[in-house]
Amino acid sequence: MSARFLDMNEALYRYVLDHSLREHPAQAALRDATRGHPQSGMQIAPEQGQFMALLVQLIGARRTLEIGVFTGYSALSVALALPADGRLLACDISDEFTSVGRPFWQQAGVANKIELQLAPALQTLDARLAAGEAGAYDFAFIDADKAGYDAYYERCLQLVRGGGLIAIDNTLWGGRVAGPSSDADTRALQALNAKLHRDERIDLSLLPFSDGLSLARKR
Repeated sequence: MSARFLDMNEALYRYVLDHSLREHPAQAALRDATRGHPQSGMQIAPEQGQFMALLVQLIGARRTLEIGVFTGYSALSVALALPADGRLLACDISDEFTSVGRPFWQQAGVANKIELQLAPALQTLDARLAAGEAGAYDFAFIDADKAGYDAYYERCLQLVRGGGLIAIDNTLWGGRVAGPSSDADTRALQALNAKLHRDERIDLSLLPFSDGLSLARKR
């Protein structure tokens, strides 16, 4: 039986990047700009951005959602993968964080594809549902406050079409989901993981990738 996963030491990780990563110059520059940020650990890894871009291309996505933008690397990765008429609705509450990424969206020539809504995400998502956009989106990425994940998932499940994909970040949470915990974020993720496992509305895969990435395909 093969190993469950490889020990990703620094040399092997560098090999993966050297033999797989294809970044637009604006992506590399945005990662550099975020590296010194006090919350830099919130940024997804570049190989995860590339993986999500590939998923977007594989399903032929044109309309996408993102909940939790931070400095905008994941939004940039998805926007670059969209066709010329593709659009990303990006939901966040921080003008300070998102302002870091906006110049790089412009640099990459994809700012016109990204509609940034600075408001509580549930407010934005509920407004889109009220406007009749149920089933209008192809792909959603959830990477925001963990206590809100379940509510974001339920809205995304309505907004995404049948056969569309929802990607949920941090679902392994540094391994903390595997044991008992009194931490509210950990418990929220444990509850969501259990819910996803039994949810007959989706097809599911929880990948031991970065900090855990759950992929839910709407049936």
